[in-house]
This record gives sequence, structure tokens and C-alpha cells, in this order.
Amino acid sequence: MLNINILCVGKIKENYLKDAIKEYTKRLSKYCNLNIVEVQDEAVPDKLSENIIENIKDKEARKMLDQIKKETYLVCLDLKGKQYTSEEFSEKIEEIKLQGNSSITFVIGGTLGIGKEILDRSKEKICFSKMTFPHQLIRIFLLEQLFRAFKISSGETYHR
Repeated sequence: MLNINILCVGKIKENYLKDAIKEYTKRLSKYCNLNIVEVQDEAVPDKLSENIIENIKDKEARKMLDQIKKETYLVCLDLKGKQYTSEEFSEKIEEIKLQGNSSITFVIGGTLGIGKEILDRSKEKICFSKMTFPHQLIRIFLLEQLFRAFKISSGETYHR
């Protein structure tokens, strides 16, 4: 069974988001081994410079790097990444599996994004929308799209 890791910056505080994560975790258990790892986010000051932004992203990246296994297929969720339809996303996951990968790690950065070192290590960058969403909500989007992708690849029906 495929191992799906979701590595994120920050904790989910809202109960309605925790409930959604719990529901999708349950649904996905039929298709993959899901592991969600949260690293603590850095405090973001009101006044930001480019140096401060990069420093915060680098600190968060260092925390995440310890959690990334060398053999995993690393995918970053990034606004500059490639956009997929649900069907294409399902095909991409199947393609990754066919290449002999038993583990995929999706990285969701914090408020300011993902540090350069992790972006450079990733094999792929994907973007769910050109719009900006809170990183906590993107976690739900990713779980839903993973569930949809597995349903599609299994030939099971899923609402359109």
C-alpha cells in the first residue's frame, strides 16, 4: 500500500477543520497509509522585509527537512507549481507508483510559503489554484483530492 505523508507547518486549531481531516483520514485508510506531520510555525512580525521572510521560511524548512525520508517522492504545494485536473492528479499518483515509489510526501508551507532548500529538493511542485488560501484549508483540499484520485484510479464513482 502506498505511503502518503503530508508535512505541514502549523497546527490545526479549528474543530471543523480537525473534523474534516479526521473524516478524510478515515476514507483514505482504504487506499493508502496516511501520515500527517506538523512542525511548529515561526512567529511572523507585522513588518516584513525580504530578509525576514526568507529567514522564517528557512527556519521552518530546517524543521521539515528532518522529517523527509530520502526515498520519498517529494511534492511541494506551491503557487508557482503545475495545476492538474482531478483526473490528471490521479494519473500522476499512479505514474509515481509505477516508477517504483512506495512513498509520496506532500509539503504544505506556512503563511509565507516553503523554504528554498525544500523547493529545490522536490521532484514536483503543484498548485491547486492561483488564488491564495490559508495553509490550514489547503490541507483539506489536498486530502479531498487524494481521496478523489484514489477513487478515480480504482474506477469507483465519485461525485463530479
